[in-house]
Amino acid sequence: MAEHITVMGSRAGSMTADELLRNDVPHKSTELVRGVLVVREPSGGWHGHLSQRLGFLLGQHVYPQQSGMLFGQDTGFLIERDPDTVRAPDLAFVAAARAATIGRHGYVPFAPDLAVEILSPGDRPGDMLEKVAQWLTAGTRLVWVIDPDRGNARVHRADGSIDIVPGSGALDGEDVLPGFSCRLADFLA
Repeated sequence: MAEHITVMGSRAGSMTADELLRNDVPHKSTELVRGVLVVREPSGGWHGHLSQRLGFLLGQHVYPQQSGMLFGQDTGFLIERDPDTVRAPDLAFVAAARAATIGRHGYVPFAPDLAVEILSPGDRPGDMLEKVAQWLTAGTRLVWVIDPDRGNARVHRADGSIDIVPGSGALDGEDVLPGFSCRLADFLA
């Protein structure tokens, strides 16, 4: 369960992305949602395993083709300004043309092309829907929300369409990662 903590920043009751970057909350995961610091417990072991397993499968497609960059679950993407929002998906992909503009320091200054969210037992449906909406509004073209407990995934697209992929189905990279396909069973097992 997330704690919403308001930290005094440059504006009363609001924190900026720069202030978040300098902030340290030991042993916690943090995001910034419209200027409000959100502090969470780190993900559990199974969650981390699934994220890395899918990252491995994506990496086998992305890196040989030099199609872009993959990012792990602690990478912040600055997707809204004034008030600032910095979100950290479990896994993300940025196409090569856009990846070339990412600096070595600070948050990625735009939304990824693909954001992957793996549900944890404590995630609330409303919070996840808000996060998906933020990704899509910020320019993310494809969002995969994977539910390990139900063994399925929801695919959200920039055009507003949504598909449910059953456990026997496959995640498809569509026009974001052409040629990538991965059966859910290949990494949920």
